This record gives sequence, structure tokens and C-alpha cells, in this order.
Amino acid sequence: MATKIDPPNGAMSAPGKHYFMLWRTIFEVDLRYVPIKPIGKGAYGIVCSARDANTGAKVAIKRNTNVFENTTDARRTLREIKLLRHLFHENIIAVKDIMVPSSKHAFKDLYVVYELMDTDLHQIIRSSQLLNDDHYQYLIYQVYILH
Repeated sequence: MATKIDPPNGAMSAPGKHYFMLWRTIFEVDLRYVPIKPIGKGAYGIVCSARDANTGAKVAIKRNTNVFENTTDARRTLREIKLLRHLFHENIIAVKDIMVPSSKHAFKDLYVVYELMDTDLHQIIRSSQLLNDDHYQYLIYQVYILH
């Protein structure tokens, strides 16, 4: 679960931001979003579910850590955001918001807000559930209708 915490290192809270601890990682998010719980961890960071206080909708917030540390990773992150902002399809996750950092000088983590999906293809492939021909047909159909 997400636990609300005071700003790190005794610092003043950045305007319009609040802080949460998820999987021993500090999330600095806009006041608009209230993290609920962590839902995934990957090479680029941690993803948590959250509630958008303005709309009441559930969203996913991806914290890309040290986004400028590696040029290749920075380019991949930029590519992901640019592509997803132009693709509109019910089976492709949509970028809802990109949070502005509290300070340009301390900007190292990027927070991207996505619509919250029930699952992803990686979880389906990793699951112990055996996939049958209907599953394969459905997945192929979804890829096909993207054209």
C-alpha cells in the first residue's frame, strides 16, 4: 500500500506535490493524484495505481528513475511517450499526463500517468494459465485490427 510521508531530507514540500512511499521508493506526485498501491516493477522504474482526485478515475503512475543517466534509456523513454501520445486504440495504453518536476535542477525522475489497465501482455505470457487456440486467435486479431 502507499504510505503518505513527509518530504525527504526534511526539505519543504514542493508546491503542488505530496510524497508517498511505495516499495521503499519515494513517489513525488502532483496533489491531483493519490497513489493506492504498487502494481509493477521493471527495468525503468515502478508503477503504482492511483486515483485522480479531479476526475475520480483510477490511473497508473510510472516513475522512470534516473531518466537522464543513460542516453539509450532516455531515448527509449522519449520514444515510448511520443508514440503513445499519437496512438489511440482501446487496446493500447494511453498517456494521460506527464508531471512537471518540482525543480529543473533536481530533475532526475520522470512521472508519466497512464490509463489503468487490468493486465498486460507480459503478465499473460508469464502466467501459469495455458493459452488455447481461442487466446491465440484473440491476440492475433487485436494485433491485426491495429493496422
